[in-house]
Amino acid sequence: MKPIDLTINTDLARRILTGFIRSEITRMGFSRAVIGLSGGIDSAVSCFLAAEALGGQNVLAVRMPYRTSSPDSLEDAQKVIDATGVQSLTVEITPMVEPLFQRFPDMDNMRRGNIMARQRMIILYDQSAAFGGLVVGTGNKTEILLGYTTLYGDSACALNPIGDLYKTQLRQLAEALGVPESIRRKAPSADLWAGQTDEGELGYTYAEVDQLLYLLVDQRYTPQECIEAGFDASFVHKVVDRMRRNQFKRILPPIAKLSNRTIGYDFLYLRDWGT
Repeated sequence: MKPIDLTINTDLARRILTGFIRSEITRMGFSRAVIGLSGGIDSAVSCFLAAEALGGQNVLAVRMPYRTSSPDSLEDAQKVIDATGVQSLTVEITPMVEPLFQRFPDMDNMRRGNIMARQRMIILYDQSAAFGGLVVGTGNKTEILLGYTTLYGDSACALNPIGDLYKTQLRQLAEALGVPESIRRKAPSADLWAGQTDEGELGYTYAEVDQLLYLLVDQRYTPQECIEAGFDASFVHKVVDRMRRNQFKRILPPIAKLSNRTIGYDFLYLRDWGT
């Protein structure tokens, strides 16, 4: 099968996304942003964009390591802080989450990871109030479509500048922004436990799944058409099933409709409340 070209115009994307951050934050009466900085490529790109849009002094990057977090992650996050000139804060989450882990000693890695992700978001939203800035998201389009995210954890944010970029495309933008090479080259990981990687958990690479997702979502191919285009049938069905099962993570909680103007169905846009 011929590879699908996912090349983007990085200059145009950069202008659109910095403009998006600036306009969305200022229209809500804010001038500052808060970002959870993990040392990975996604949060690095969001941080670079926010610093460019608002000025480094108006962005707070928060590092939130757990005791098993890689020291390299802290170092890579520091490289982003140094390169962008953002303000920074480091908050150790170990003493916050360990009591709950001890309460349920049979807890598996998924539960522990979800708790860590949600504790980090508690910290970010607290710092949002303290710093006076909105929380900027760090989830890419691939993760969002696959549901590879923790609801009310790393998926929680006030705005997300990178949510329409596949991981493959985000790497292109990262290079154009000047994100350090050590961040761009390392294996993607939520750094929730030792040796954890995104692709190890998913069972396929971002490069592989991005090609399929582009056909399914952007080109509106049916699963059968994707198989006919050369994708393995089991791979297609696995990805489609995962997308369907995780739809609830991509929307606000559905509301039972009783009136003519129901939030989430008929009352959807900024113009609905006078802007």
